[in-house]
Amino acid sequence: MTSVPTPISTNPIALRTRRQASIYEQQRRWGWIFLSPWLIGFFAFTFIPIVASLIFSFTDFTLTRPDRISFVGLNNWLKLFNDPLALNALRVTIGFALLSLPVAIALPVLLAALLNSKYLLGKPFFRLLFYLPYMVPAISGIFIWQAFLNGQTGWLNRLLRLMGISEPPNWLGNEFWIGPAMVLMGVWGVGNAMLITLATLQGVPQELYDAAKVDGADAVKAFFKITLPMISPVIFYNLILSVIGLLQYFVVPYVLTRGTGNPNGAAYFFNMHLYRTAFLFQDMGYGATMAWFIFLIAIVLTIILFATSRRWVYYAGGE
Repeated sequence: MTSVPTPISTNPIALRTRRQASIYEQQRRWGWIFLSPWLIGFFAFTFIPIVASLIFSFTDFTLTRPDRISFVGLNNWLKLFNDPLALNALRVTIGFALLSLPVAIALPVLLAALLNSKYLLGKPFFRLLFYLPYMVPAISGIFIWQAFLNGQTGWLNRLLRLMGISEPPNWLGNEFWIGPAMVLMGVWGVGNAMLITLATLQGVPQELYDAAKVDGADAVKAFFKITLPMISPVIFYNLILSVIGLLQYFVVPYVLTRGTGNPNGAAYFFNMHLYRTAFLFQDMGYGATMAWFIFLIAIVLTIILFATSRRWVYYAGGE
């Protein structure tokens, strides 16, 4: 019996469908190929180290004795809550955050409002002037401020003496003034937040201000009733980044005090204690515990901020 060959379909719709499916499969395959370097890097340098650090937090792992690693359960966590240095470092971090956060949120808004004013001349110059310090490398900026705030020869104290203050503060040598000094140094870093806020300000519809003016609202009332609500999503964005950044605060106090946290531990931040524990004393198990502790604090604060944002953040397109 002779078999009859199956005729190949010549339906143009079926041929087009198969061709489109083949092109889609090729695009998806090449998409995974181009994405694979990032995926490999993410798993190798981010995901796996995160999981490993979580495991280390329940072990007695020392870098100099990797063969003697042992499971200790919650001992590292109990040690953390009974470590006076860790608790003091946490207190310093939270205290500085409460001091610095209002400046980090309010100053970009005020500078952006100034640059958005129709009465200001030379806006491009001032925009560049306010943003330029953000481009200065952190270490270079710290050395510049260290010289500027020097208690004996710094330019700030020289100016204060010319103004009649005979004994100006020892900014970097006094435990009370070093916090405000670091807040002052942080002013240099508001350029990026200011630029984002300025872009949002320029997107506020002019019709809202015109309607408010017709209703008799002055500039101050329009700012609080129109401007702030309209830019509240950007303020919320800067708030989240500022909170997380302040919990990670490390480079400025470490370079400024050469890792000591002096005077009298007033600049000994939590991340400095974490760094010294994990990499100086090489107690990686306890260091991983501290890293997860500050991470959990950041997560909790972020969740609280998102939960409360419904009450004060206004989105023009909906919630």
